[in-house]
Amino acid sequence: MKLKYATLALLAGTALAAAQPAVAKSKLVPKLDHVFLIMMENHGYPEILGNPYAPFINQEAAYANLATNYFAVGHPSLTNYLEVTGGSNFNIQDDNSPDWHDTSCQANIVSNVDNDEANPNPICPIAGTGVDATTPPIDYTNETSGPPGVCNIDCVLGYAAAPTTAGNIGDQLAAVGKTWKSYQEDLPPGGADQVNTSDGNFSNLTQFTQAEQALGETNSAIIALYAVKHDPFAYFASIQSGSNPASSLANIVPYDGPTGLYADLASGHAPNFSYIVPNQCNDEHGRSGFTVFCQNDPDDNGTQNGLNPAGVALADQEVQKLVTSIKASPSWKKGNNAIVIIYDENDYSLNPIINQVVAIVDTSYGVHGVQSNNFYTHFNLLNTLETGFGLPCLNHACDTTAEPMSDLFAK
Repeated sequence: MKLKYATLALLAGTALAAAQPAVAKSKLVPKLDHVFLIMMENHGYPEILGNPYAPFINQEAAYANLATNYFAVGHPSLTNYLEVTGGSNFNIQDDNSPDWHDTSCQANIVSNVDNDEANPNPICPIAGTGVDATTPPIDYTNETSGPPGVCNIDCVLGYAAAPTTAGNIGDQLAAVGKTWKSYQEDLPPGGADQVNTSDGNFSNLTQFTQAEQALGETNSAIIALYAVKHDPFAYFASIQSGSNPASSLANIVPYDGPTGLYADLASGHAPNFSYIVPNQCNDEHGRSGFTVFCQNDPDDNGTQNGLNPAGVALADQEVQKLVTSIKASPSWKKGNNAIVIIYDENDYSLNPIINQVVAIVDTSYGVHGVQSNNFYTHFNLLNTLETGFGLPCLNHACDTTAEPMSDLFAK
């Protein structure tokens, strides 16, 4: 059994064996023309499926294709965002902001220093080769202190530290002449460079005058609707450097504006890969200090009873708006296209609550109404996208347990 093998490899302290095909292949995943990946936040499978405050997401789960055994890998958010786009945690297990454009520091996979929750330092730009961080089945140190621990994956499977190369699907696409964008709601109009937090107008870069500060207008008063921890491409040295104009910080854009999400959808010029991240109210994360509708869940118990229903409803309306806009776009009407809706992690996964999350695949072609009980993680999703775009696999997306999600993308 592959899962048993993976667990044994972890316990033995050895890296998982990773198949390294030249190009990820599957007869059942067709060539993909456009993929729209919508990233949601911090809620587990049983919190969303069957939730009366999420009627549209549940409608999509029934109409489209649903992975009923899909798992986030680790914690916290940034770790999962990197695993979706790069196939590795890159030795990063916290939500710290980037150490922007710092060419003097060593990337964590090179230095072998684990950026976890106890490490307050900004994250060196991801570059080079090295080893990523172990993902134990139950973590007793990061985001928790002692028993019962936080469940990674299903509380049983883990990943040993493995050889890792800095890479991401954006750079991969650009290398073969395909296009990508990271659409970030409430990113300020000036772009992503050195922006860690923003409300869409003001950011950590805003210089407030002394008079404005006297009125309480300071950087610390800004509600972080955009958060760089949900923008994984911003952490890579290759993208920060701008050495490849086809894969740079210019690819990270807001929802609005002439190069934004809704303009691209309306014009039919959506890129091959659209990485879509709502703000921290609309993605179900929640922000204290904003409105009551955006408050964090009152009880972190992993059930629907512990949730803020208004936050769930906001997220559901956001997903409906995005899916409706995508399906109205000329880009959806030609070729093989897919909308993928996933949650990054179950934020409340103290043992025994597992890290199972919702993953929905809605295609413009092929099968619908499929419910797959195959065991999948973010690594399977990355392998699937690379397969559909004809790209090599990256890092853990090459593992023998990371087969493409063929049944959900089948033609």
